[in-house]
Amino acid sequence: MTDFVFLHGGGQGGWVWDETIAALNAQSGGAHRVLALDGPGCGAKRGWDTAQMTFAETNAELVSDIVASGLRDVVLVGHSQAGIHMPAMLALQPELFAKLIFVSCIAIDPGLTTIQMTGERIHGGQHPFNDQNLTVRDRHRAMFCNDMTPDQAEPFLDKLGPDQWPRSCYAETDWHFDHLAAIPTSYVLCLADAILPLEWQERFAARVHANSTLRIDAGHQVMNTRPQALAEVLLAECVV
Repeated sequence: MTDFVFLHGGGQGGWVWDETIAALNAQSGGAHRVLALDGPGCGAKRGWDTAQMTFAETNAELVSDIVASGLRDVVLVGHSQAGIHMPAMLALQPELFAKLIFVSCIAIDPGLTTIQMTGERIHGGQHPFNDQNLTVRDRHRAMFCNDMTPDQAEPFLDKLGPDQWPRSCYAETDWHFDHLAAIPTSYVLCLADAILPLEWQERFAARVHANSTLRIDAGHQVMNTRPQALAEVLLAECVV
């Protein structure tokens, strides 16, 4: 039995993992324990006053949720912006984690913020998020839904908006990755990702000391568009 903990990215909540968790349970016969975390201000924690919450407090909150669940030897699976939290969570309580799996996660250059890294460093300012000629919904459509059918995209877009991480997560610039070399780490590359191009994902995989890289032909929201494939990868990565 493996204890899986899932951490979502920016503008989303634990709900984003529903399809992948269902696929994982179906493929394993429900043999594993699973927890989908909500960042402060996201999912079940929408409405929290996070204005004064620091980046360190956010990471401590996530770790405390895992501890409270009773899970141990955790395989921590994170997506996108979760890449800024996973190294800090490991540093807080390394004995809690058995493995990290980054799914198209960002690993930011030291000294840069999340926005600087994604909007300027990766895309040179030419990114749908910065296109003022597009509505917010159409920006999200371009970033998240390039491999979705309309029947998939519209319900997904309807869910975006209420989930917001603390502002401090977008001001942090102090990033550390060397300690990740001490734990088994994998990185899932999304080949059709419109937010994090493949070449950048490969750089990030090296930065987080990934021992293995796995490839899935999917856009950024692989957990929603290819949940069965992602579940297969996660289960295969945890065979002992």
